[in-house]
Amino acid sequence: MPIFTPIPQDDFVAAIHVLAAKLAEDTAWTPDFIIGIGRGGLVPAVFLSHAIGLPTLSVDYSSQVKDFADAPLVKLAKRTRDGERLLFLDDINDSGRTITHLRSALAAAGAVDGAVRFAMLIDNVSSAERIEYSARTIDRTVTKDWFVFPWEAVAPSAAIAEDAAEVPERIA
Repeated sequence: MPIFTPIPQDDFVAAIHVLAAKLAEDTAWTPDFIIGIGRGGLVPAVFLSHAIGLPTLSVDYSSQVKDFADAPLVKLAKRTRDGERLLFLDDINDSGRTITHLRSALAAAGAVDGAVRFAMLIDNVSSAERIEYSARTIDRTVTKDWFVFPWEAVAPSAAIAEDAAEVPERIA
């Protein structure tokens, strides 16, 4: 039985401020755009956009609809060749599967090395992928909680349980 751990709105907003502060501290690298990764990174991207005053774009990896996932990555890769820097934002780096896909697709489309970075509200240190910025870290080998972010909390309990059960080893 999974442990469902709600993330209160105040904790979510505090995490956004932590990410904003980390970005401000990194004077060597400043993004031109925040890219919300659909679906879990869309709300955080809008909040971070307001916190640091940068525009938001999005890719919808979770839907698996190519017109909204892979096609925008080709356009984003071109933007890096034009000199822009992109910060991709998601709610949690769990297995690293999403990041692996995005990095591979961007590289295949010719994205410039160093022009793309990743930020997460929660970073799993045992993930297959490393990221540049996080508000909080966990170790999935120890922490098996299924985190329920404020935008997910409105879903029926059965839908939350179904999402958690998608990859059982994360929470077992």
